[in-house]
Amino acid sequence: MTTATLTSIPLSSLPKVSQGKVRDLFSLPDDRISAYDVILKNGIPTKGIILTLLSAKWFEILSSRVPGLKHHFLHLGPPSESGVVSPEEAQMLRGRSMTVRSFLSRPSAIRGYVTGSAWAEYSKTQTIHGLPAPVGLKRCEKLPQPIYTPSTKAELGEKDINISPEQACKIIGEKYASRIEQLALACYKAGAAYAEERGIIIADTKFEFGLDEETDEIYLVDEVLTPDSSRFWSKEDYEVGREQDSFDKQVLRNWLTDNGLKGKPDVEMPSEVVEKTKGRYTEVFERLTGTSLEDALKALGN
Repeated sequence: MTTATLTSIPLSSLPKVSQGKVRDLFSLPDDRISAYDVILKNGIPTKGIILTLLSAKWFEILSSRVPGLKHHFLHLGPPSESGVVSPEEAQMLRGRSMTVRSFLSRPSAIRGYVTGSAWAEYSKTQTIHGLPAPVGLKRCEKLPQPIYTPSTKAELGEKDINISPEQACKIIGEKYASRIEQLALACYKAGAAYAEERGIIIADTKFEFGLDEETDEIYLVDEVLTPDSSRFWSKEDYEVGREQDSFDKQVLRNWLTDNGLKGKPDVEMPSEVVEKTKGRYTEVFERLTGTSLEDALKALGN
């Protein structure tokens, strides 16, 4: 399957709401890729398609497994009304776009295993996100219970700032903070159980939730349980006490670090890094959805 790499969306028929490191709102994931908060010059073919189609699959799965969950996803593709986008634009957006309801969002991370920044903190202070953690945990060990770690929503180009659950309550109110925590944990547990059935461990992930002010209801928004927002490991290869091989852009991060390019702008990835990263995204997509990316695109029609 040959798919063009898109690192920008030249869409003139719809107004652009905002642009992030890897997504444009209209809610259109594309193939840009960032690492260490810097956007790379070239992209990963099919990455935007994988993030979009996998998120759509997760919205379907979580809706059936988490009682009372509401989400912003309406349908794949641009608005269905005739004339909203041109035929050329519709073809460019095929598999890369979804139509959603728009909400201001609040990010929340859920950590099921002690790894990444959580391990770095724990190994020094025996805490995770400033919260007391069990004594004697090993690197990448499963936590007795998943931990909810909220953060603030950063401006473009900035990092989300970790805050305590108590701080989240002060910012958005106890009622909404409590509901978001409940939903985030329920979504993680449901997603982790589904993934584990398919040989994938979800070590941690980030969800975003928005408030419908008219109905006073919380909605799951943004991308969901993708390789960009989650840390996926192979259940078969998992071993406590060492770093795991992740189904994400770790190949890219390693290459940047090894070559002294971490955090530097205007970096272009070599073809072997592009292909290896694409392979990791594709493999986890196919294992989680049970279908090939090519067949998933065929199912969309023309």
